[in-house]
Amino acid sequence: MLVTDQPHAIQYNARPRRNWGRTLKGYAFGWAWFDPVSSWALRRLFVPSSLLWAAAEQAGTSVEHFFDAAQLPKKSANEKKLAEALIQTASVRAIAQKKEAEWQQAFFGNSTAGPDARREIEASRYAASHAYNLTRRHFGFMLRSDPPKIKSQTQSPEEIAAIYGSQFEHLSLNGIAGGSTEIEVSKSVERAAGVDYWLRFQSPSALLGDTVYARVLEPHGVKNPPTIIFGHGICIEFDHWRGLIDEARTLRAEGFRVIRPVAPWHGRRRPLGSFGGQPMMTRIPGGLFDAFTGAAQEWAVIANWARQTSSGPLAYGGTSLGALIAQFAAEKIGERDARLRADGLFLITHSGRMTDATFHGDMANLLGVDLNAEQQGWSRERIEAGLGLLDPALLPAVDPKRIVTVLGKRDRITPYASGLSLIDSWGVPDENRFVWDRGHFSMPLTMIRNPAPVARFREVMTGL
Repeated sequence: MLVTDQPHAIQYNARPRRNWGRTLKGYAFGWAWFDPVSSWALRRLFVPSSLLWAAAEQAGTSVEHFFDAAQLPKKSANEKKLAEALIQTASVRAIAQKKEAEWQQAFFGNSTAGPDARREIEASRYAASHAYNLTRRHFGFMLRSDPPKIKSQTQSPEEIAAIYGSQFEHLSLNGIAGGSTEIEVSKSVERAAGVDYWLRFQSPSALLGDTVYARVLEPHGVKNPPTIIFGHGICIEFDHWRGLIDEARTLRAEGFRVIRPVAPWHGRRRPLGSFGGQPMMTRIPGGLFDAFTGAAQEWAVIANWARQTSSGPLAYGGTSLGALIAQFAAEKIGERDARLRADGLFLITHSGRMTDATFHGDMANLLGVDLNAEQQGWSRERIEAGLGLLDPALLPAVDPKRIVTVLGKRDRITPYASGLSLIDSWGVPDENRFVWDRGHFSMPLTMIRNPAPVARFREVMTGL
């Protein structure tokens, strides 16, 4: 254990315990071949089965209601097999809901469950949630002919203007007020690497208005730890899927307290009848505006809590969608409240322009998103003008020497050239750039066996 008299310096384990299961995943799948395989699975399996699964959540066990919810012709599937799938899915969903209710009572309620009982309740809830997500497989038989696609529900320009102004001027986030929201802190779960607990609070965004959850991963033995608010990618729900590659564990092993907010419309914030992140995709550009402005206001609340509970430095970061939100939040929050300004940024597979990620990358195609918004009265030029307000500024929100970035040369989701152009304009030093011959999906796996970016970020934040 490194011990220092500097109150803001990072204390960390010199030799963190290695998780050999994670390491083997990195060596097995952290290669460029994994990207086209992942893209195929996302486009042909995950998204269409998720749409059917979400429709089943609305329909319960009714075949007729399922066809209505899925917007499919009633003779497009074997109704007997579909009825069985709906019954199986509803049964697993009931178990997951029961376990979630037990979890809420144990961690946020008046339950007297002790540490061991809470650990068992969390494990049981996690397993039940994962099992429910896996019920997507029951609808695989419906993917052989004409798999469903995400249908656009884009708001008209007039509807968007009523919210954000005709020139999108309300994206300035005048409403950020980090100290005005009350946060509930859950009871904790002890882990070998540290302590896990959750934060929850009412979203300060009137457009979202739901309950925000954030998981806190705190290391053992670190007084006043440095904190990083770390966002996740679209469709990623760490508290509900097993086996996901989670950079938060590596960051905690390096001495960071990691706060992982759940993005709008994911996890416990997922609306009934949708899968994680779907509302963001169905309403372009409005869904992106709502998600980014809402998340920035929520990160301000979390940043205020982080400043109150540790005198260590505060960083923002994330992967993919989470990195794009981190860029936006760091700029907007720092403009409004110097006390909540980020001391550093850690960005993985990010881009410099939202239009590059939305229109020029492969994400929309992989997710089956309809970007033809002209039928709702939009022009491509007007959408791009609006999305441009979500782009990071030409001058970075923090000192470029405190920005660490990870980019993949083969990334076609958040295009590599866009991210490279951004860090060039920001003047990020070469030693803080990690550019690998990988794509979007293989990058997190590669970082398991090569944690050099995390180690460099620890060095950057040391001594602040």
